[in-house]
Formats: sequence, C-alpha cells, structure tokens
Amino acid sequence: MTDTIAFNRLADFLRDRGEPTRYQGGKLRTRGVCHDGDSPDTVAISRIPKGVAVYCHKCQGNAEFLAVLGWTEADLWDEPLERRQDRPADDTWIPCRDRGKDKGGPGHKRVAQYVYRDENGAVVHGVTRCDHKDFAQWRPDPTTKSGRRWSLNDRDGNRLVPLVPYRLPELLAAKEADRVIFVCEGEKDVHALVDHGLVATCNAGGAGKWTADHARFLEGMDVTIVADRDPKGREHAQLVVETLRGVARTVYVVQARTGKDAADHFAAGHTDSEFHQVWAPIPHPQDPAVTA
Repeated sequence: MTDTIAFNRLADFLRDRGEPTRYQGGKLRTRGVCHDGDSPDTVAISRIPKGVAVYCHKCQGNAEFLAVLGWTEADLWDEPLERRQDRPADDTWIPCRDRGKDKGGPGHKRVAQYVYRDENGAVVHGVTRCDHKDFAQWRPDPTTKSGRRWSLNDRDGNRLVPLVPYRLPELLAAKEADRVIFVCEGEKDVHALVDHGLVATCNAGGAGKWTADHARFLEGMDVTIVADRDPKGREHAQLVVETLRGVARTVYVVQARTGKDAADHFAAGHTDSEFHQVWAPIPHPQDPAVTA
C-alpha cells in the first residue's frame, strides 16, 4: 500500500517535533509520548486505506497519544472528518487531561495559562500548564466555539503563528525605559522575576527553543540570562547568548543562589542582587569578562 496523505502528515509532524522514529515490521514506530516516552517503539503507526492507524501498546489505544500531539481521530484521515465541538473558552480542560482517566486517575486540569502577545498587544498564542505539569499550546481561532485551536501548526506541520518572546509589550516598554531584561527558561520563572519588580521573558516550549526571531526584540538592550542549574539549562543559556551576539548591548549569565531556577532562588528568600554570576559573554566595557 502506498503512503497516504495522513500517514505522511503524521510522520512529518513527529519528525518536526524531534521524536525518534523507525520502520519495523512494515510499521512506523515511535516512543510513547503519552506516558513520558519511557517505552521506545511502543507506538505503531500503520497505513490504512485513506488514512493512518495509530496504536500505543502500553496505553492500549491512541487517544492519549493523539491528545499529547494536539490531534484528534479526525486528523488520521486523508480527508478529515468533522471535529467534535470545542469546549468553552473558560473551561479548565486541556488536551492532556484525559491521560490516566482510564486508569482511575482524576484527569488533567489547567492550573496556569500564559498568553503570548505581539507588539500591539494582540494575542498570538497561548501556553497552558496542567496539574500534572504537562503543557499544551493553542492559537486563536474565531471559527471555533472556544475561540482557540489546540495546535500552532497546520495539518502539514507548517507553523501558523509567529515566534515572539513572552510578555513582548512589557519588553518593549522596558526598552524605552532602558531597563535590564531577564531571560529564563520558562513562564513560571518569568513570573517569579516579575513578582520581584523585574522585567523578564522566555520562549514557549522550554529549553532549546529560543531563536534569533526571539532575540531580535532585545536589540541594544542589557540582558541577564537566568540559567537553570542542569545541563539543559547551561545549553539553553549558551544558545540564547549566541543569538544575542551583535544584537544586545550587554549579556550576563547568572544562576540561582539556592535551588535550580529563579523560582527556587526567590522562594529561598534571596533577592535579585544575590544571583550567582557564572559568565559575562558580552560584558559592559568597564566590567571584567568572566569565562564560562
């Protein structure tokens, strides 16, 4: 059987997410992201007439796997079926909620929502966090009842919304006021910094997702990167630094005095002046450079 449109669309989608895949026994295999990827090759993806079949051998189905991807059963067909009606915009449901319900779990509910806006304050997309620390992203869609669609890409995996840093309007206001901008790894840490009177931002999706598209908004600014105290945090900080070379006026890298991140730092009672400076890749001309 030749590849169907839906099969190729799903294979490309997994590739763009960086998910490992391989062919075995005539099927495309990938890890079970529906249970934190702890079992490689547990999900089998098969070609069927006019569509694609997905089955996770650990979950004994496909609902949880599709929910993590932001897909529905309708997306598994070359010509998608009509989607189920969207939930109200004020509902606490997010796509990962049903994970675990068949096992007697309480389901996942939204506990935080972070809205990304453009230079004019218009909503670009949102990030939600559930009570099990799963994340899902949505984009505005006035054609749905909820006003949102749980994917930032089209059916072919093409991004539909621009990349913008979190709290962009506040960043631009801070630029006019010549204030220091803090860059950290996630929205929770951004709010920990904001709660202490600082101006902070991050990219959606966590470590490794910062790009030059984010960095361009920090042109000519003084930037302090708060690196998480782990290998991924260090790599993320280095990535941010490289995108800011030739863009920012100064760049310093700091870490929490206590704990892993900015939230831990402030929770331990420290102030913003007590971050531990670990690197000065683009120091002020009057400051000595500190090597990594």
